[in-house]
Amino acid sequence: MEKSEIKLDRSNGKSVFRRFLHPGPILTICIIKSITLQTLYLNSMWFPSHTSFYAFLNQALFITFSALTSFNFAMTAIIGPSYLPIGWKPKNRKHESYLQMCSICPDTFKAPRAHHCRKCERCVVKMDHHCPYVANCIGHSNQSHFIWFLFLAVVGCSHAAVILICSLYAGLYRDYYIYHQEYDKANVKLTTWSLILTIFNIGLSVGVVIAVGMLLFFQLRAVLRNRTGIEDWILDKAIYRRQAMARIARENGNTNFQTKPFVYPYHLGLRKNAAQVLNFSCLPIGDGINWPVVDGCDQYTLTREQLAQKAEKRMRTRRYQIVSKVTGSWFPLFSHGFKVCIHPPFTDEPRIKLDPDDLVNVTRWRKYWLFGEKIQEPSESTPIVQNGKTKEEKLDTKPKRVRGWFPRKAAIEFFEDNDSDNSDDDYEDNVVVEKKNK
Repeated sequence: MEKSEIKLDRSNGKSVFRRFLHPGPILTICIIKSITLQTLYLNSMWFPSHTSFYAFLNQALFITFSALTSFNFAMTAIIGPSYLPIGWKPKNRKHESYLQMCSICPDTFKAPRAHHCRKCERCVVKMDHHCPYVANCIGHSNQSHFIWFLFLAVVGCSHAAVILICSLYAGLYRDYYIYHQEYDKANVKLTTWSLILTIFNIGLSVGVVIAVGMLLFFQLRAVLRNRTGIEDWILDKAIYRRQAMARIARENGNTNFQTKPFVYPYHLGLRKNAAQVLNFSCLPIGDGINWPVVDGCDQYTLTREQLAQKAEKRMRTRRYQIVSKVTGSWFPLFSHGFKVCIHPPFTDEPRIKLDPDDLVNVTRWRKYWLFGEKIQEPSESTPIVQNGKTKEEKLDTKPKRVRGWFPRKAAIEFFEDNDSDNSDDDYEDNVVVEKKNK
């Protein structure tokens, strides 16, 4: 396996301060601080740290969980997943035929396991998904910090929920303890606002345990399989593609048709898979370009399968013409009706604006929605990229692709009418023949 000397880009042109100026990170920080402060406030009455060693240990552990959760959250956002440099190409030019060229990043091939993120607007190394709560992608360089963040958030919020629930119980029964002269238990005094905040933060902590716990489960499963969410999708399509080929062969009477099963190249065994990501240093393993693979596979086994899937996708692409204005709304109740509104595609992919007579190449179909890419004709206002421009200038001047979902009733399938063109050609041919005969 050839070594890579490519220096991956981590900043993507954003300062550390700007990475947190998004609703997701701000909301996450507010949740962490709200649970932490309310828990410490009630714990100081319910189980004060100065009363015993166990009380001190209880508070010290909670503060440690809160601090480490905040630290790993910040590192996930700051370090980032690592991005392919603009203009990246494999060292061996022969290998370019095994890779996809990114349609957004200029002159950039997609390295194995790299994918383009439409929100980061860069090709991400070993991209798993774009997380709105850190306003960044989860990938090669920050996946370890992200998993530690999820784990510590679940443990810390479980600890907080126990303290908050016990404190709430003690506060609600304070008068009962006083009446029965159990003054050592009547140490939690709740005001109206502290009661509201306690119930609110119990809901937050339990919600975090459930929601983040599920995400932690999926992340750990992905690590043990050494498969990102995108690679799960590619593998499913690879299996389905071969099953479809075998089914078509049987329908055509070819009973001897056999197809070689697809072998996922990065499944090295549970222990080696986990070692690729999980470690106490949280440092990424490898260079992000070359990866250890199983016997019988090479660095481009998965990328060749992707190319085959893309070729089949192009074959089944259909062109549609827009017949009514599309607003790009997620719930177009007034423009396209109630049924379209209540049957949206369950995905965070964008909805696009379209005008009548626009043409769209459609690749996915639902009963009420279509997914495709708008065909953009080059206009005079579109700047021409010259060879003398820098890579950053090329990235800025390249027109962005318009891809997303739109209501199916707003479009009809478009068929090019070649009859008039053929008749003109026939007329010209007849004129030439007549002149020759004369």
